[in-house]
Amino acid sequence: MSNETHPAPGSTAPRLAAIGIVVADMAASLAFYRRLGLAVPAEADTAPHAEVALPGGLRLMWDTYAVARSIDPEWTPPGSGTPTGLAFECAGPAGVDKVYAELTASGYAGEKEPWDAPWGQRYAVVQDPDGHGVDLFAAMA
Repeated sequence: MSNETHPAPGSTAPRLAAIGIVVADMAASLAFYRRLGLAVPAEADTAPHAEVALPGGLRLMWDTYAVARSIDPEWTPPGSGTPTGLAFECAGPAGVDKVYAELTASGYAGEKEPWDAPWGQRYAVVQDPDGHGVDLFAAMA
């Protein structure tokens, strides 16, 4: 199995280029992700679609419920559970605790308080405004 992130020259294999999230409130969702360091322009708060380039060329995209319904009129928001999972690497184990504390103090729901995971990372999970689980992690010293 190859560790390449792009298809070999001449290959017709697709490559992962973007991750999309459907959100109820664009401004609330973008405010959360800005707190995690993503540089989303302020004018995106009122747009039906927003996106930001991530390191390595991947894009993170947000669409409103209205956009999802324009594509599929029968679309409904997912039920309970975590429909999408993103993970943000923090500046060390103390960084996980700090970011988790800042986000939960700002009113975002904590899903799992910071803990020392058996795979060698400090880990925590917080929910964005739409209930998407967002992992915070850092390698243990």
